Amino acid sequence: MMERVAEASPRFKARTAGVFWLMTILTGSFAMFAGGRVVVSGDAAATAANILAHEPLLRLGVAANLIATACYLAATLLVYDLLKPVSRSLSLLAAFFSLSGCAIGPLGFLFQLAPLVVLGGAQYLSVFTVEQLRALAFMFLRLSAQASIIYFMFFGLHCFLIGYLILRSTFLPRIVGALMAFAGLGWLTLSLANLLSPPLGRYLSFYIIIPGALGEGSLTLWLLVIGVNVQRWKEQARAAGEWRS
Repeated sequence: MMERVAEASPRFKARTAGVFWLMTILTGSFAMFAGGRVVVSGDAAATAANILAHEPLLRLGVAANLIATACYLAATLLVYDLLKPVSRSLSLLAAFFSLSGCAIGPLGFLFQLAPLVVLGGAQYLSVFTVEQLRALAFMFLRLSAQASIIYFMFFGLHCFLIGYLILRSTFLPRIVGALMAFAGLGWLTLSLANLLSPPLGRYLSFYIIIPGALGEGSLTLWLLVIGVNVQRWKEQARAAGEWRS
């Protein structure tokens, strides 16, 4: 299968990458919705009640996050291959940042599942009081949020480098590259703001989601509908020594 993908036309690779990126956006958005339904800021008791009341939704959210991660991995590899003719080293670095983020992500998903164990009523948990168990469940969800800050930083670096590579390419529109670079800077800013000052991060989140959605949405739409200019891709690939046929 990998050989077939490697031999496929650049336009097919681009459209396949667009499909996987779209799946990432859709499943990731559902996961954010599912996770947001259970957390009540600063209230461990209400959060614990929500977790128990919406356990299937929470599990679906974790499953959606895993699917989103797998789809993003596939999109990363395809986009790396598409952008190699621009700069193999920078395209590889962008893929490295994405793979690093995807490796950190499952740690956060594990923290999302931990409250279900803590609040599951197992006999060995009877040594803890109800209040302690609720506090532990809330703490695990907060750790999951902290993990998301870290892996979004890697995704921001990935998006920024992709935007830069598209700006230097001859086979994709520069406006898409500019929007992607802007989206990457936005994700980086949001991650750093949440890391250094959570109130500032919450304030900025709405304003940064918009350019992020514009950047990733425009790239996804372009890859799905147009793909790449195959002739220009081959010309740039030949110049870089990435295409000989």
